[in-house]
Amino acid sequence: MTQRAKIDTDGPEPHGPEPHGRGSHGPNIDAGAELDPVHPMKLPRPSGRHTGLTAAEVAQHVARGEVNDVPVRSSRSAVEIVRANVFTRFNAVIGVLWVIMSFVAPIQDTLFGYVILANTGIGIIQELRAKRTLDGLAVIGEAKPTVRRDGVAAEISTAQIVLGDLIELGPGDKVVVDGEVVEADSLEVDESLLTGEADPVLKHPGDSVMSGSFVVVGGGAFRATKVGRDAYAAQLAEEASRFTLVDSELRNGISTILKYVTWMMVPTALGLIVSQLVVKQSNFKDSIARTVGGIVPMIPEGLVLLTSVAFAIGVIRLARKQCLVQELPAIEGLARVDVVCLDKTGTLTEGGMNVSELRVLGGADETYVRKVLGAIGASDPRPNASLQAVVDAFGEERGEWPVAAALPFSSVRKYSGAAFSEADGSSSGWLLGAPDVLLPHDDPALAEIDHLNEQGLRVLLLARASGVGGSGGAVPHLDAPETVAGAEATAILVLEQRLRPDAADTLDYFAQQNVDAKVISGDNAVSVAAVAGKLGLAGAERTVDARLLPTAREEMAEAIDAATVFGRVTPQQKRDMVGALQSRGHTVAMTGDGVNDVLALKDADIGVSMGSGSEATRAVAQIVLLNNSFSTLPSVMAEGRRVIGNITRVATLFLTKTVYSVLLAILVACFQVEYPFLPRHLTLLSTLTIGVPAFFLALAPNTERAQPNFVRRVMRYSIPSGIIAGIATFVAYMVARHYYTGPDALNAETSAATLTLFLVSMWVLAIVARPYTWWRIGLVAAMGLAFLVVLAVPTLQHFFALKLVGTTMPWLAVGIAVVASAALEFCWRWVSRRFPA
Repeated sequence: MTQRAKIDTDGPEPHGPEPHGRGSHGPNIDAGAELDPVHPMKLPRPSGRHTGLTAAEVAQHVARGEVNDVPVRSSRSAVEIVRANVFTRFNAVIGVLWVIMSFVAPIQDTLFGYVILANTGIGIIQELRAKRTLDGLAVIGEAKPTVRRDGVAAEISTAQIVLGDLIELGPGDKVVVDGEVVEADSLEVDESLLTGEADPVLKHPGDSVMSGSFVVVGGGAFRATKVGRDAYAAQLAEEASRFTLVDSELRNGISTILKYVTWMMVPTALGLIVSQLVVKQSNFKDSIARTVGGIVPMIPEGLVLLTSVAFAIGVIRLARKQCLVQELPAIEGLARVDVVCLDKTGTLTEGGMNVSELRVLGGADETYVRKVLGAIGASDPRPNASLQAVVDAFGEERGEWPVAAALPFSSVRKYSGAAFSEADGSSSGWLLGAPDVLLPHDDPALAEIDHLNEQGLRVLLLARASGVGGSGGAVPHLDAPETVAGAEATAILVLEQRLRPDAADTLDYFAQQNVDAKVISGDNAVSVAAVAGKLGLAGAERTVDARLLPTAREEMAEAIDAATVFGRVTPQQKRDMVGALQSRGHTVAMTGDGVNDVLALKDADIGVSMGSGSEATRAVAQIVLLNNSFSTLPSVMAEGRRVIGNITRVATLFLTKTVYSVLLAILVACFQVEYPFLPRHLTLLSTLTIGVPAFFLALAPNTERAQPNFVRRVMRYSIPSGIIAGIATFVAYMVARHYYTGPDALNAETSAATLTLFLVSMWVLAIVARPYTWWRIGLVAAMGLAFLVVLAVPTLQHFFALKLVGTTMPWLAVGIAVVASAALEFCWRWVSRRFPA
């Protein structure tokens, strides 16, 4: 098979010789070479560096609509938000009942419809606010690809890319549209997000690249062949960044609850309709009003609203801290995390490094070594943080030698390399990377290096590659095993890493919250442990070299549980470690900013990327810290805990109402009596004991640790509470039916039953509001005072048809409520002991 040759089309870069990426990818040939017979039309034109489209050509493509116009959305559209909040199953039921009541009852009995309108409006407004916030952050956080036009490279928005544009690629860059490679310099592309294949694919000129893949090693450029909705992963990328509530335990739990409610509501409502309209044969309009009054409170209409509002406000709060939540469940998910895997570089330490010391070995000439280091730095047009430190320190002393071969750094290899044709005509090859990878384990230099690692310093080894040297010597494959095996240690490079000032406090927060922190890094394990120890991480002395980890998942999980710091971890191992932790039931968060973190970020329950990280990591992460501040994570966790804890509280309120409403309807149908309430009574009760308090409780601070089994935790309190409230109310109603006589007896009976239900519901609210703070006590007191005002003001008495007649029955109703409240208190404490969360 004919080997595809690489044409050298690039001129020298301003900072030094241009790397030709020869290495293991075939020889470079000059611009006058013949085209590859296998792909004669796909190789770059032999006319020097590709210049890309001209301004006139771009204008022509724009005029034809050949633009990458796929909207990258971080939220639902305004139309989708309105549709999702308005067109719900329960809104449809309430809407029909509202229309019926508008014809047969006074306005007081249609108030529930206006409450639903207000609730829906609040939900829409809050989610639109969250949408604007997210869309704004998405624009800030959006990576801008580098496009070459008229020979000039510039960053532009992905939406401005046109068909035929020449887009440059480097390590960590995501391929934003489909295209064809025209320049390749050791270009390796990871397509695992599309194909599931973990191994990077080596790309040559003429090969295709798909949107959604990303560069692991090397660089190059490709020409856009499909843009907009024609691109392979356009729809996938759009869906992945959508503001959504899907796959949330909280959301799924509420859906389950609503399903149970529907099953209970339908047969109960039918029984109530039959009993009120057929069996009793009372006043038709009054029967309809009381039937509707029995059906409406069965619907927990505000629960979904408050969940959406709580999440939306959480997004807005986090946005103020420059935290982009790309998938809404991530707020909840991070609150449930019990293990957080931290990448050292970029998370615990800042990205930049400084060369603090150069130690030459074996009597090497320091001046020559400095030239070599400078030349290696100049050979890579996209240096990583370590190599950038080398460039900063030795760039002005570099040897002005042509690059014969270049090997970019790979997190799998743990080293980079370059070969040069020196001024005297001789050739030399050099490797720069991890000492414990480049040297045999018994090399005496490693003892000195270990001592430096123990101080938290990062150490690189410069080694002369074997098989390179002499006049006209052949240039070997720099990543060949024999090249590394015979490498000769020449110098040690000591780099200082800058610790993030907020890292220690964040690690302390995780420890206080019983969240295990695991430091996973590709660096030397001893060095990583020293950094973790400086930050006060508990267990930093439990260090493991990942090369010694077992490969079996169960054994790996056991080893990971026992240790805290892991060094020399490959990208695939990071992914395996996340999976091993998940196999033991852990909820795992992974932080990272480099391209080597992408696979682990994708597989973790929650992926967190730094805003300055590679485009690939930002694309797969659910949370992006745009301010690059690790200290933002506790805020995200706290926000999730606030949402989960508060929604659990208010869900208990809503479900208690549903249970007592269903029970009352069943009892009324069984005893063949009029339903005790009109819609106006239950609107008043729902507003004072659930609606208003739930809104404040849902948005209140809450630091409780998130617990699983949302449905079980809500049902274990709401079912007994609803049963107690329903029985107490029905007992008070039946006693009142035997006590009162006369034409206005039903109104008096309703008032007594309303008083009992209000007092019992207030006690449920008082329990849910614990632990008490001044504002919680004030909230409960304000709701009680509002009800007293209704009972005391004649106009409100008439409006809500509430008037307590006499003193005996009202006090008896209070007594029944007191007994029921005592039963509630006992039941809640018993349930907490008998059915712990």
